[in-house]
Amino acid sequence: MSNPQHILVIRLSAMGDVAMTVPVLRLLTKQHPQLKITVLTREFFKPLFRDLPNVSVFPVEVKGKHKGFFGLLKLSKELKALKINTVADLHNVLRSNMLKYFLFGIKTIQIDKGRAEKKALVSGEVFVQLKTTHERYAEVFNKLGFNIDLSKPSFPAPKELNAKTVWLLGEKATKWIGIAPFAAHKGKMYPLDLMEEVIETLSKKYRIILFGGGKTEIDILNTMQSKFENCISVAGKLTFDEELDVISNLDVMLSMDSGNAHLAAMLGIKTVTIWGVTHPFAGFAPFNQPEDYALLANRNQYPKIPTSVYGNKYPQGYEKAAESISPKTIIDKIESIVVG
Repeated sequence: MSNPQHILVIRLSAMGDVAMTVPVLRLLTKQHPQLKITVLTREFFKPLFRDLPNVSVFPVEVKGKHKGFFGLLKLSKELKALKINTVADLHNVLRSNMLKYFLFGIKTIQIDKGRAEKKALVSGEVFVQLKTTHERYAEVFNKLGFNIDLSKPSFPAPKELNAKTVWLLGEKATKWIGIAPFAAHKGKMYPLDLMEEVIETLSKKYRIILFGGGKTEIDILNTMQSKFENCISVAGKLTFDEELDVISNLDVMLSMDSGNAHLAAMLGIKTVTIWGVTHPFAGFAPFNQPEDYALLANRNQYPKIPTSVYGNKYPQGYEKAAESISPKTIIDKIESIVVG
């Protein structure tokens, strides 16, 4: 049986999930250079895949021409025209399953999300490290006959910054620390007043670059920028491509359990993460980061952690779980990485 040469990779959802596919696909294309990969995802995520050889993005319009039953039928016809002969479904939801139905006859492997294991973890039945999302992605390609060795990661070189970005940030005369203080749910966020303590201390030695998006976050980050001498927010001031260029030049990224952690990790940047009501055991730690780069809430104080996989559910009072991590703990960890 000859190996399929053109794989359709389906990953439609949140930015963090899509970013987690990047280091896996980078290794797939490096270890199997004969493959052609088409990633089905949102147009906005296209820059994530810009450095990957033999990888192209097919933008899906789930709120436009590809919406609903007939939209997916139309999408399947467009994909068939690309001569896809294998499907790697890294999403495994109703929409991707319906699309695969329309792609009948094409070999398909879908991700095992480990839903039962994750349910047991958040219900408190077990407290063990589950397979990482990266391992689950790799497993799909292994089942297709393309084994991936995740222990030999590969990353792109830092990008040269354009004139607009250099004007905004200045030349790199000291270490650059990225900080992305927001997350989708309150239970995953570090209190902003404590984060300001972290920024105040670190900005005395290093350039702090703030990341976020949306009007509310942009306003908060601009206020933070105005408080500290060596602190600049890029939120709303750069394109997504330009933000990725900046991230590729960071010395460390400090993020919540959120998409920005995965953006940094996929580029090989040292990434420190703060965990509130979620926990790395669910499998969503950023790629190739040492275990001690994950700063965890105190489980003696908050024994039900992880309360949910995505941080959207937690008992009353648990929204303050991240507060159990002191600013000094965060500062010391970043200092040890920057100096070390």
